[in-house]
Amino acid sequence: MAYQSINPNTGKLLKTHDHLTSAQLEKSLAKAESCFQQWRHTSYPERAAIVNKAALLMAAHIDDFAKLATLEMGKRIDEARAEVKFSSDILAYYAKHGEAFLQPTKLHPTDGTAHMESTPFGVLLCVEPWNFPFYQLARIAGPHLMAGNTVVVKHASCVPQCAIAFEKLLIDAGAPVGAYTNLLISHEQAFQVIDDPRIKGVALTGSVDAGRSIAARAGQNLKKSSMELGGSDAFIVLEDADLDKVIPWAVWGRMYNAGQTCCAAKRFIAVESIADEFLARFKQALETLKPGDPMDEKTTHGPLSTEDALLQLLKQVDTAVAKGATLLMGGKRIDRPGSFMQITILSDIQPDNPAFRDEFFGPVVSFYRVKDEAAAIALANDSDFGLGGSVWTKDEARGKRVASAVDTGMMFINNLNWSDAELPFGGIKNSGYGRELGNMGIQEFVNKKLVRMGHFPAPL
Repeated sequence: MAYQSINPNTGKLLKTHDHLTSAQLEKSLAKAESCFQQWRHTSYPERAAIVNKAALLMAAHIDDFAKLATLEMGKRIDEARAEVKFSSDILAYYAKHGEAFLQPTKLHPTDGTAHMESTPFGVLLCVEPWNFPFYQLARIAGPHLMAGNTVVVKHASCVPQCAIAFEKLLIDAGAPVGAYTNLLISHEQAFQVIDDPRIKGVALTGSVDAGRSIAARAGQNLKKSSMELGGSDAFIVLEDADLDKVIPWAVWGRMYNAGQTCCAAKRFIAVESIADEFLARFKQALETLKPGDPMDEKTTHGPLSTEDALLQLLKQVDTAVAKGATLLMGGKRIDRPGSFMQITILSDIQPDNPAFRDEFFGPVVSFYRVKDEAAAIALANDSDFGLGGSVWTKDEARGKRVASAVDTGMMFINNLNWSDAELPFGGIKNSGYGRELGNMGIQEFVNKKLVRMGHFPAPL
């Protein structure tokens, strides 16, 4: 299927883009490779000037970029503006710090001297999702361009205008053609790109199924990969939590981006003594959200990204209820144009219910009540995913103890500030491997080369 830009608020087709022909794809890969041979030898200040210019241009045109995201995947306009601003900040962050992150590291061998130095891999293929159509691109472009790699990107098929706009941003900022290339390609063509010997690394943000497929193909080609996949993050409410502070975070944590976030709060686990009050207040707060046009700043509940996404979520909820879950709220599509779903709460989810293991990528709350802290930790860890999670308590030491005991890549205590440019982002288990952002993000696709010098006796 070709790339289609469909407004999920109305269901109307906006634009269609054909896949690249084989000849067009070959030309793009050849240009990315030839550009790398030049780009790898540019200085850090030269790279930084271009990446920082892109950050400045993005910040100067926040509304233009934000409206594209809202049109193509339904993100509420205030959230879209925040995403564009954050994407600009990420680019600026790596322009400022990239050189320092990749400086040689002195080592101290018994004999002679040694250091580790960082050199770029080459051309990287990045496969990116629709839910954050600019942030996902900024967090690969910033670090990997600063590291001296060049990047070819297969963006999601429902956000082609966002993909094209980001490529133009880099070119407008002065990036040479081939440094960052948007590829309008099919899944089959993406496999061909992974197989291509000019591609030296593969990064994916997407579903578990996509991760298995892409990682396997990269592995067959002995190519380094990083995978940021799904999540089913626990939101642990202990009996001493301050619900006045917890409830707003619970609503934001589940409903931000219409619930279409890998590290969103998805499994709400409340200790028995506070469970009823938490659930009642949470439900009441969710009921105040109103669906509407995501371009309208007054809208508090936007559409899902596509009609297929809505149908998939409805099917999951129906299956959960058929397998014994209790539907406390919602569960249906909203009777209006566009791909809107009612905010939904499921409870009484038993381990043999598919909902116990599945990720719900949308406005669906899974609610659990447990006996105590130990039971909350055990339930949080009883998941195939391990991206993020949070714990809510007035006792800071207790919060740290629980955070350390939950098996995820990220844990948050009394907050859900998922992502900052300077902090690593990523998970374990079915949530993937590798890290993006921070110092670790720029290290994923560089060769850590040992260089040793010294005067040693000749070997026998």
